[in-house]
Amino acid sequence: MDELSLPDLLALRGSVVAASDEFFAEKENLIKPSAPVFTPHSFGPKGQLYDGWETRRRRGAGGSLPDPAEHDWVVARFGVPGVVRAVVVDTAFFTGNYPQACSVQACSAAGYPTPRELAGWEEIVPRSPLSGDNQHVFGVSSGRRYTHVRLNIFPDGGVARLRVHGVVVPAPGMLDGLTFDLAALENGADIVACSDEFYSVPRNVISPGLSRVMGEGWETRRRRTPGHEWLVVRLAGQGMIRLAEIDTSGYRGNAPGAAALQAGDGSTWYDLLGRTPLQPDTVHRFRVDGAPATHVRLNIYPDGGVARLRLYGSLSENGFACLKENWQRTS
Repeated sequence: MDELSLPDLLALRGSVVAASDEFFAEKENLIKPSAPVFTPHSFGPKGQLYDGWETRRRRGAGGSLPDPAEHDWVVARFGVPGVVRAVVVDTAFFTGNYPQACSVQACSAAGYPTPRELAGWEEIVPRSPLSGDNQHVFGVSSGRRYTHVRLNIFPDGGVARLRVHGVVVPAPGMLDGLTFDLAALENGADIVACSDEFYSVPRNVISPGLSRVMGEGWETRRRRTPGHEWLVVRLAGQGMIRLAEIDTSGYRGNAPGAAALQAGDGSTWYDLLGRTPLQPDTVHRFRVDGAPATHVRLNIYPDGGVARLRLYGSLSENGFACLKENWQRTS
């Protein structure tokens, strides 16, 4: 599997919680979902404006070069616990002010600790050289579950974006016995197949929050041949679905004419919701009565855009056992 195709654990409502310095550009820019941009000769009170995180120049005693042991750092919290597979350190547009090198550490913490309370840091990316205006991809082989990362830069400088791709590992104790969204990316679900993603990626439909614009949903090209478009969701775990929500918010002239849902094990399917007309710019909710399933297929007729898909239900006994086993294996 391409590690960069996995979800960004920082994008699932993560945050940047601390930094050694952010004199020239704020630390929060690191996890913006959009690609970095740059406007030459745009100056603020502290100099050229950069879409990233940039620290001041470090100085040693008497204004000399900084001590090699000293460096800047930033700490970010994942939106959900996960196993890290790849880290991307992007120095886009930082050309004369990028760090010489970086390393990445990670830790796992229960509850909601302050940055000062974080401990047990483990190195997941050793100190590695960086170049300016470049995207650096580092593979991670650890199979442990983490909740925070710390990016160290040597000795100072600017980084445009930080991405941490990995596999979501939901805490079973937070889901046991509850009704929740079995299709939510932040609960461990994901998209495993789709027929078309011309305008926007299908993973958007199971992402946190509401879709604010059409680009934050899933939209296919206009179909000119017989058939229909579809996507397949691997659920957070085997479970029974009781309520389905198909949201076409924001899609006014390009909503599907109808939709249907099938559930099953990814190879055999049963009808969860028969073919049903949809309205533009509308949140549609349907009571359903699903048997235990691990996958759901959304069919849209013939094409168009869906903002969000929510599938509310509860885990089966087998589904909870698998989540618990995965949690213990990654501890």
